[in-house]
Amino acid sequence: MLKYLTAGESHGRALVALIEGIPAGLPLTADFIDKDLARRQLGFGRGGRMRIEKDRAQIISGVRHGLTIGSPISLLINNRDWENWSEKMAVEPVDTEFDRATRPRPGHADLTGLLKTDQKDVRNILERASARETAAKTALGAAAKRLLEELGVTIVSHVIGIGSARAPAAALPGPSDLDAVDGSPVRCFAAGAAEKMGAEIKAAAAEKDTVGGIFEVIAYGCPPGLGSYTSWDKRLNANLCQALAGIPAIKGVEIGAGFSLGERRGSAAHDEIEYRDSEGYRRTTNRAGGIEGGMSNGEPIVVRAAMKPIPTLGSGLQTVDVESKETVTAMSERSDICAVPAAAVIGEAAMALVLAQAALEKFGGDSLNEFLRNHRGYLDQIAGR
Repeated sequence: MLKYLTAGESHGRALVALIEGIPAGLPLTADFIDKDLARRQLGFGRGGRMRIEKDRAQIISGVRHGLTIGSPISLLINNRDWENWSEKMAVEPVDTEFDRATRPRPGHADLTGLLKTDQKDVRNILERASARETAAKTALGAAAKRLLEELGVTIVSHVIGIGSARAPAAALPGPSDLDAVDGSPVRCFAAGAAEKMGAEIKAAAAEKDTVGGIFEVIAYGCPPGLGSYTSWDKRLNANLCQALAGIPAIKGVEIGAGFSLGERRGSAAHDEIEYRDSEGYRRTTNRAGGIEGGMSNGEPIVVRAAMKPIPTLGSGLQTVDVESKETVTAMSERSDICAVPAAAVIGEAAMALVLAQAALEKFGGDSLNEFLRNHRGYLDQIAGR
């Protein structure tokens, strides 16, 4: 019901994004999308590319006079660095010969992509495998967030660990805390831990190394019943895990208490249920992370993701030149020391797209009014049950 696609290379002319299924009548502007594009560029430890690009989205179709019209929405994000790559990344044939990139980086798509597609230049792989694509994903996620806002759903992210520095277990940041989180150099809600995380990044930079970490994404206001228990591909937890794992460099995803649940007995793993006249059914805890049986249960949806260190190192690791087969040092592209704060914002987009899809499946509607009317009818149906 909600389909989306991105296209474009890291140093190509532009990134293109397309989303279909947003109902007609939704207020949507480029300024709204640009706010998340700017947030994606936040964070201590970012590389030189962030000083070049100031991402802005152009809405090409699907919106008229500030309202969606029900047709596919297409977005364009120009790459300012294109002017330095216009010949090297030209679409049409050129007379100039360029040296091929032949020293694949360990941990990157370089070598496997080269073998998979039977090519000789690693650049043909790395340009699309680059995390630059996530700017387009963030723009699409902003459109999904705009739809979810109409349902009262808000998505917040924060960094809980960088390297060995970890924030203490504490209350989750709420929607009103987002500005405070974004104001932190590492997008951490715990000020004391933020300093330790910054020190981890500085230490990695001094050694021409990189560092990863862990971030958390929380959705507030989701009604119970998004997703389904009937089929594996309709389970909300499965789709969220896929979406978060689809972000470059993400190597682990957990929901709620996640992996720690495997160490507990059932009595300490599940969330007891109570009933309140003013709220209906509630859980006394939220170890399930807002999802039970593949469906949202009305509690905040909490997803955590682990990001590995970026594989482009200033010092370079050992690799093999794909032409000479000699042992060499891996190539180095302009890159970040740490991109965990940015990955958290991209995680918001990934979650928003999954939740918007689940909401559209549940409530349907070709117009925003129909969509919201169906949503209100459902809330009335479950009220007092």
